[in-house]
Amino acid sequence: MRFPRPLIAGRIMRRENRFVVSAVVEGEEIRAHLSSSGRMTGLIAEGRRAWFIPTSGAGRKTTHRILLAETADSTLVSVDAVLPNRLFREAFSEGRLGEFAAYDTFRSEVTRGNSRFDFSLSGEAGDCLVEVKSVTLVEDGTALFPDAPTLRGTKHVRELTELTRSGVSSCAVVFVIQRGDAERFRPHATIDPDFAELIARAVRAGVRMYAYGCEVGTMNVRIAERLPVEIDTVIRSA
Repeated sequence: MRFPRPLIAGRIMRRENRFVVSAVVEGEEIRAHLSSSGRMTGLIAEGRRAWFIPTSGAGRKTTHRILLAETADSTLVSVDAVLPNRLFREAFSEGRLGEFAAYDTFRSEVTRGNSRFDFSLSGEAGDCLVEVKSVTLVEDGTALFPDAPTLRGTKHVRELTELTRSGVSSCAVVFVIQRGDAERFRPHATIDPDFAELIARAVRAGVRMYAYGCEVGTMNVRIAERLPVEIDTVIRSA
């Protein structure tokens, strides 16, 4: 997916709150919207290089959006938590996701039970509910999700598991790793052990888990290769 206009480079000053970042862009201090509530460990930090796009609109408290940030070792990372859904939709529409080749149409924002899921795919294999998660944290080649406890993610995985067990629909969770230095994916059991355990239970129930790395540049971001998903199969007793 190409960015709609050239990005502007700058330096992060501080994170004011979950959704606002102060930065210096073209010699001026600006406030930028960050569309992620995650901790962004090692990314949204003082002095880090980042890339922004101007925004406009009445009543806005920010003048830019932050789209990319650079790690200490100069890895570019997309920090837009909204982007993975667009990346999945683009890759699916272009036929680049072999794991979903049996489906040829999709609907976005589909409600099942008490939750709204990102996609419902349809095709010769029937229907498949898909929930997409944004991943930005990588440690020693391992992509980890979440980077902060996720009640919303836990709820989605629990309900996908129930839907799979009841035979209502095939279900999948797709982790889009918005950087190119990951070699594998693993649920972050240290940060959120409940989520990691629910993932293990979901896999046992038949929910499919996929992870994809991304090619990230200052002009575009695209889903690249599929990566191994490592699941801890040890489940605590109820």
